[in-house]
Amino acid sequence: MNSNTPMILAPAGNTTSFLAAIAAGADAIYCGLKIFSARMEADNFSIEELSRLASLAKARQIKVYIAFNSIIKESEQDKVFKILTKLCEFVQFDALIVQDLAMIPLAKKAGFKKEFHVSTLGNCTFPLGLDTAKKAGFSHVVLPREFTIDEIKEMSRKVPENMALEVFIHGALCYSVSGRCYWSSWFGGKSALRGRCVQPCRRIYEQKNQKKRHFSCMDFSADVLVKVLKEIPQVTTWKIEGRKKSPHYVYYTVKAYKLLRDDPTKKKEALSYLDYAMGREFSHYNLLSQRIQNPLEHTSETGSGLFLGRVKNPAEPYFIAREELFSGDLLRIGYEENEFHDIQKVTRAIPKKGKFFLSKRAKFKVKSGTPVFIIDRRGPELESLIKELESELEMIEKIQVRPILDTPSSKKRGAKVFASKKRPVELRVSRGRHTSSKDRSGTSHEDTGIWISANAYGNKPSGKTWLWLDPLLFPGEENICRNYLDQAVKKGARNFVLNGFWQIGLFKDPQRLNLWAGPFCNITNSMTIKLMKTHGFSGAIVSPELDRETFLALPGASDLPLGVVTHANWPLAVSRIISPDLTPGQMFQSPKGEGAWISKSNNTYYVFPNWPLDLTDQKEELERAGYTLFVSLQENIPKGVKMKSRPGLWNWNLKLL
Repeated sequence: MNSNTPMILAPAGNTTSFLAAIAAGADAIYCGLKIFSARMEADNFSIEELSRLASLAKARQIKVYIAFNSIIKESEQDKVFKILTKLCEFVQFDALIVQDLAMIPLAKKAGFKKEFHVSTLGNCTFPLGLDTAKKAGFSHVVLPREFTIDEIKEMSRKVPENMALEVFIHGALCYSVSGRCYWSSWFGGKSALRGRCVQPCRRIYEQKNQKKRHFSCMDFSADVLVKVLKEIPQVTTWKIEGRKKSPHYVYYTVKAYKLLRDDPTKKKEALSYLDYAMGREFSHYNLLSQRIQNPLEHTSETGSGLFLGRVKNPAEPYFIAREELFSGDLLRIGYEENEFHDIQKVTRAIPKKGKFFLSKRAKFKVKSGTPVFIIDRRGPELESLIKELESELEMIEKIQVRPILDTPSSKKRGAKVFASKKRPVELRVSRGRHTSSKDRSGTSHEDTGIWISANAYGNKPSGKTWLWLDPLLFPGEENICRNYLDQAVKKGARNFVLNGFWQIGLFKDPQRLNLWAGPFCNITNSMTIKLMKTHGFSGAIVSPELDRETFLALPGASDLPLGVVTHANWPLAVSRIISPDLTPGQMFQSPKGEGAWISKSNNTYYVFPNWPLDLTDQKEELERAGYTLFVSLQENIPKGVKMKSRPGLWNWNLKLL
């Protein structure tokens, strides 16, 4: 392959999909373990399975990347270290894809000497962030799916030497920007940052008597636009999303993009492969700056798989097939939240527009109008290739992974724990100028904070004000933001809260300032905090997503003073898009009566629940544990939005899953 030709990186969530990627001729394959992966709902792999599959891939010069891109709790560092030690010993792989900085020292201690890639969950979204990523030890950065081609080009112009960029070219879209979604965790303790997302954004929500899947996106497909990406040499990898998708999907998407990359004259054949891959309806999303396609503006069904039709006659349920069906096809009836949700296998071929009758167990249970999707197909071509590869895989010797016993612990031994003699500070943060240092209860705060962004760079804060950087900063905003920060520092500003690790690169002399890592940095362990210190941070506000055990464990192991969010309008999601059917500032509700509203700040949309995060009753316990900064984040609540009086403990009494 020519050195300027981008690699095609295929997803694999199980053995058959891994073999399908090999059969299609992928240049690299990414996959995850059964734990600590951002796609925990996929089958994923044991180390024994990965060892043999990686050997099979290596024999064909196919690279293997391991997605170890979950955030890591304080109590999990030893477990992660042991897993990494086994991976390094038994699996021939080329890179680790990570979002948590703690993975770098843990992997190095385990003997890993190859590449670290910043996961899209790491949210490295502006050019100067690339320099910070390089200093931290990363050789690749996976760019957000939300980028335009112009933004990708802007990033590519600033790529440091010996660093490369990776872009998504096909697959599912999340409503929220990666690394900025807390919806699944807030509604039930299953964190998207730990691969447990239950996709609440795919559900039906109601606003003004209009019930729709307002947050459920169409899929993304660059398709023929990859010819523009091919002209950007710093983009060395085209990534296909889909570790939960079928082998059929993997096989045909890889074949399609190989054709679009290598032989553009076969565009029609390539696009037919994409149609055959059985995904949702496609959108180019933001890729073309001059022709943005909102993936929420759809009339199609956005369930996973290819939409086939709707159920008729619940007494003898059937649907009219939009596509030809083959024996062995797998169908999904309805959505997961539906009372009757089922998977059914096709036992005989059905022609296009033919009737397909559901199983007898669906009688009078499935509702008329329920959508049906095809989610997997084993065509004869793919079936034959997979069988050949399975035979070859059987010839590779199975390994026996031994337990790792009495290894050097990944936890710090004799580390200097930060101890503060200062009394705790309370910090109230809001949008716009401050007129008072008192909160709604009348409590006086020593310090105040304001959010700064493109629509607040005109503010002239006092030297004591804490300036909070937005959790999203895109390429076009970088220079404006940096100029503002330079001016603020010249005028005496010293206190800043950064809501992305990469934002440290915006400051010329971090050591002279009081720079804190903010709650959107998603900090969950002391090793990440230690790395923050080495890069110039003065303190860290831990993730509000944590459970009680982790909250209380962190101060005793931290190298920096720690802060905690005790009261907040905390967002369910942060996004670049909004449904054309939703009105910002007005309430909408889930089927379970959970309320929320959308606010716009700068060019970003925040989805807020109508009950706050509230750990104020836990403040004394948190203070005894060692926290020194207590933060209240206040949003302007729109007229007509009624806040509920309900516990806002989030995961305090749960396990962070």
